[in-house]
Amino acid sequence: MAPPTQLAIAASSVSRLLKEQASYHRELADQEAEVAKQEESIKKGGSDDDGNAEFMLKQSKTAVEQTKAVFAPLKQRLDEAVTKLEDQIALAEEAGGSEGLENAKKVLGEAKTSS
Repeated sequence: MAPPTQLAIAASSVSRLLKEQASYHRELADQEAEVAKQEESIKKGGSDDDGNAEFMLKQSKTAVEQTKAVFAPLKQRLDEAVTKLEDQIALAEEAGGSEGLENAKKVLGEAKTSS
């Protein structure tokens, strides 16, 4: 079996980063929902068996902030990977087409719409 081309590697890199970005967005939404739930419970004076509801809320808010901090570097890595993919697509088109060119263009389109 032939090793993957630079085009295939660039396309899979962009695809992986898009999946990672989507995963972090889901994680952030879950964490924010948990924070809202904890805040509501504290406002209602819900039962706090071990007396650490405020601490747990603070920890949850910290987790939200840490997740948000991931997005800037991830976006930068994604932008760099997209640029590399665009270059590889241009090279493949100049060479008269290549195996995987359509898939690479599809991944590039997904990256453009997600940004």
